[in-house]
Amino acid sequence: MNSLEIPDWREIEIKLSKLIGYPKPKPSLEQYSTPVDLAVKVLRLAYFRRDLYGKIVLDLGCGTGILSIGAALLGAEYVIGIDIDRSALEAASMNAKMLNVSDIIDWVQADVANFNLKGKCDTVIQNPPFGVQRRGADRVFLSKALEIGRIVYSMHKSETDEFIKNYIERYGGKIEAIYIAEIEIPYLFSFHRKPRHSVKINVYRVVSRDG
Repeated sequence: MNSLEIPDWREIEIKLSKLIGYPKPKPSLEQYSTPVDLAVKVLRLAYFRRDLYGKIVLDLGCGTGILSIGAALLGAEYVIGIDIDRSALEAASMNAKMLNVSDIIDWVQADVANFNLKGKCDTVIQNPPFGVQRRGADRVFLSKALEIGRIVYSMHKSETDEFIKNYIERYGGKIEAIYIAEIEIPYLFSFHRKPRHSVKINVYRVVSRDG
């Protein structure tokens, strides 16, 4: 098996830190930008697992594009970013142009629940809603990812670990690795009570059994 080039991760992090965020974050969609350090960590894991370079990658609930663009910078053959929010996709498109990767990314406005793909893509990478504002939103993303992806990277609150494991098993996935991380959610919405809120999350690498 050919060896992979070692990317300059500091350069990747600097590039992704320049991306513009949500113009007007919508609480109903749980629009929190994926922190750059978390995005780089997940992308790094996927890259060295050979799940990005030369692959067709989907980013469900792509927001302003940090994971999609990161995958493109790391040599993905083709990337599709899917989000229901037009303003987020407009920001994502501008971000991709800024980093000169717009030629290999398509941005699709769609409800993830209704998105269909003929066949399967190589890799789905996603930071879905936690399901706090819209109960069950995380399940919609996870079941769709397992339906359309051979390999899935998905981020969820650590406190839901048992449920997520059972859900993945029920929908035909096999967890091959779990990575632990912690993020800080800044004060964005009126219902937030603290300037910053720390949340522990699990990043699951899942193989679809019918992939």
